[in-house]
Amino acid sequence: MSRISIDAAIAAMLTILASETVSATPNCMRDIKPYKLAGDTMEWSMTIAPGADCIQGLRWSTMQIYNVSIAEKPKSGELVLVGPGFRYFAKPDFSGTDTFTLVVVGKNRRDAGTSTVQITVSGPDASLIVIAATSE
Repeated sequence: MSRISIDAAIAAMLTILASETVSATPNCMRDIKPYKLAGDTMEWSMTIAPGADCIQGLRWSTMQIYNVSIAEKPKSGELVLVGPGFRYFAKPDFSGTDTFTLVVVGKNRRDAGTSTVQITVSGPDASLIVIAATSE
């Protein structure tokens, strides 16, 4: 194939790929500020609809996360740990509130620490999900 044919083929493939609908998890978290693994408490909020999911990382630029574990599972949804983060799936009939608790162990800058993150999930009838992170 000539160089022009290869370039034309690549351009055609890129056009086809660009026209495909790409489905990504929407940004459901709002106004989040980093916790420090050092006795701090943070409040985060997000919105979620029944049947939707939300993925959220727990590592910030100055942190190394050694372990994330589930201390309390949610009752109205599914929770999957994804590396140093989580993905919450609301059940299709989800309404009201749900809660779950994560324990994060890591190092912020040079200081090792543990944070407990309690997440309260609210459905569309309550407009926000509030996440309070409490470090031990």
